[in-house]
Amino acid sequence: MLRRRSLLSAGAAVPVIAGAGRAVAVPSSSDRAVAPGLRLARVGGAVLGARVRVRGPLTERMRTTPFRMVAVTWRGATPEVEVRVRDLRGGWTPWRWLAPLGDGPDPGSGEGGAVRGTELLWVGRADGVQVRSDGGSDDLSLVLVDPGRLPGDATVEEQTAARTTARYEATSLRPPLLNRSEWGANPKWRSGTPRIDDTIRMAHVHHTATANGYTRAEVPGILRGMYYYHTQSLGWSDIGYNFLIDRFGRIWVGRAGGSQNPVRGAHTLGFNQNSVGVAVIGNYVSTNPSDPAVGAVVRLTAWKLAMYGRNPTGKISMTSQGSDRYPAGQRVYLPVIDGHRDTNDTACPGARLYSRLPDIRTRAKRRIDYYS
Repeated sequence: MLRRRSLLSAGAAVPVIAGAGRAVAVPSSSDRAVAPGLRLARVGGAVLGARVRVRGPLTERMRTTPFRMVAVTWRGATPEVEVRVRDLRGGWTPWRWLAPLGDGPDPGSGEGGAVRGTELLWVGRADGVQVRSDGGSDDLSLVLVDPGRLPGDATVEEQTAARTTARYEATSLRPPLLNRSEWGANPKWRSGTPRIDDTIRMAHVHHTATANGYTRAEVPGILRGMYYYHTQSLGWSDIGYNFLIDRFGRIWVGRAGGSQNPVRGAHTLGFNQNSVGVAVIGNYVSTNPSDPAVGAVVRLTAWKLAMYGRNPTGKISMTSQGSDRYPAGQRVYLPVIDGHRDTNDTACPGARLYSRLPDIRTRAKRRIDYYS
């Protein structure tokens, strides 16, 4: 499991370079100072974004236009990074560690590049940010995103609240899905065409390491923010996950290419081929996943695995394409429904969700048997 190293002690604030397309010098001063404001730029639909180049172990407290999501990207060695934000009432949150992102396209896939990043953290509505790091990388960039609110967000909330809590067992193995258009995916951000594999051999379960207290109406915005980050900041061809599940039990289509097809994602570095990536929105290191979310994982994995005759309670041999845990070419014997930590050096999908996987496997098998 990935272990966090101690950050260097925070001393006096140091200069940063900030802005979208222009450099702004920020003088050093005491930790209580607030740097000149940073305005997020419109990048498509209701989404606002900004990329802030960071130098030194501690930035100034930066004023910003309101944002809701934050991450850090870099090239080269993996840094240790923490952030804190200012809520709209003017109070600063405690420092929060940004976990390195274990998701990503496989080496040699032609997708992505040298840019790596942390998980994209949902912070609610904030208008200030400060970053500190261990100085492990000299090419840090802070990413701020405000996914906004589209008129369709409220429509999705109203139309799906009842039907996503109903029982589907008596109707179809295929669960109800919410499509990309329903969360407002901007087609212009995609690059290339979806890669379709010949089969699905297994399912990888993730969490998104974001906050857990989001509302129904905020979920489409969370997906737009992740889509923006994966494509515009990390250079992936599309959002990494094939499907995402919120705490209300709704299943959202992620990566394009057809929900019924074996679309190769960018969710499990080294093990994307012939698999499906399912992410539960939230952080389940110390919080239990909701029963509706767990039920949705059962329904989705049963449907996808049944198409290809896979046994959810079985194991299968997979060949690594090169991950941070298994070198390229190594064969690994994995559960057909596994957790991200089984293939990569990560805490994902969180201990509380990982502990539910035996139950998810059993229930998915029972569901497939019921319909077979």
